[in-house]
Amino acid sequence: MKQERRKSSNVLLDTALQEFYGAADEMRLNEKLISILSHSERRVQVSIPVEMDDGSVNVFEGYRVQHSTALGPSKGGVRYDPEVDMDECEALAILMTWKCSLAGIPYGGGKGGIACDPMNMSKKEKEKLSRTYGARISPILGKWSDIPAPDMNTSSQEMVWIVDTISKMRGDLEPALLTGKPVTFWGSYGRHEATGRGVATCGLELMKVLGKSPDKITAIVQGFGNVGSYTAKTLTEAGVKVVAISDISGSYYSANGIDIRKAFEVVHANPKRLLTGFEKVGNCEKIDEDMFVDADFLFPCARDGMINRKTADKVKARYIVEGANGPVTPEGDEILASKGVTIVPDFLANSGGVIGSYFEWAQNLQGAFWTEEEYNNKLVHIMKGNFRRVWDYAEAKKIKMRRAASMAAIQRVADVIELRGTFL
Repeated sequence: MKQERRKSSNVLLDTALQEFYGAADEMRLNEKLISILSHSERRVQVSIPVEMDDGSVNVFEGYRVQHSTALGPSKGGVRYDPEVDMDECEALAILMTWKCSLAGIPYGGGKGGIACDPMNMSKKEKEKLSRTYGARISPILGKWSDIPAPDMNTSSQEMVWIVDTISKMRGDLEPALLTGKPVTFWGSYGRHEATGRGVATCGLELMKVLGKSPDKITAIVQGFGNVGSYTAKTLTEAGVKVVAISDISGSYYSANGIDIRKAFEVVHANPKRLLTGFEKVGNCEKIDEDMFVDADFLFPCARDGMINRKTADKVKARYIVEGANGPVTPEGDEILASKGVTIVPDFLANSGGVIGSYFEWAQNLQGAFWTEEEYNNKLVHIMKGNFRRVWDYAEAKKIKMRRAASMAAIQRVADVIELRGTFL
């Protein structure tokens, strides 16, 4: 019997659910599996009291969602942002399930976060926040159960604090408990750049199948955080002219191509790691919105939902490679499809991060480490193979890449659930 299907008032969660239902129906997946995969295995909410520098105590809300552990331990980042809530974490955990499945690695999907404004917190306050969060969710974390990583507004430093806290609580060092750690503390060469390198690799592979030379391509990279900055760097190294970049400080444009090296210098010199003032030293102009610049490719690497029913028609790029999670809403997707825009979906394009995390985890479990060249070669090899598999499937079935990627990812998880049974 067909059960009532979930809907959500949260745009990102509803987008994730409706994409799943659409792909599942097209695959003729049975209702038992649809019911299981449309719900998360575990949703945890914790309160995090933090004594602030002024002596006051603020209580923050923290979350961790494990969508599926059918393929292996749940995997997903931890983000710090004022808008973090349970529904957002669940949506991103669902996307992580499909991302890990499509990447062919032995992980399920998870995601976590804390509703806070890290930009207005001192390092000491963030340390207290991170350690208490780690302590509160430690019962569900483990190298074979749930493995967090950095995400929006978190870095290797937060991962060290959490690993250190839980290791001390358990009386045993557990470096494989989290990934995205610094090289000096059980991290892996290449991990920091992995997501951006993977996004750029998918873009370059798309150019290849289209018969386009990178040195003839112009691109926009929206968002200049960890993902966007290394996407831009990898693209320019391949010969692509990146004409516009942005972050919360503004959008910056140069028809002759942005000096990405100079942009990195500005970000690293800024206490908040922003592009503030870049137009003064980057030989470019500050504009209202980089996303609507005339260019061949757009790489949205900022927030979810940026390309929607209000903004999609203004996008001039003919090819979009999703670096962020869920940057295009279903309404935006329909508008772009009517314009003939090709989209490489997020859980294919930005899977370099989780593939890189898998590499780090594997090295931690073995106590043996690879060179950066070995890491990058393995990453690019997997990303190219995954892109080509989805592209060929989409071409053969005459469907969009997003639907092709969804169907391939869902099928792998569904097959394992059938093998293991429903008692998971």
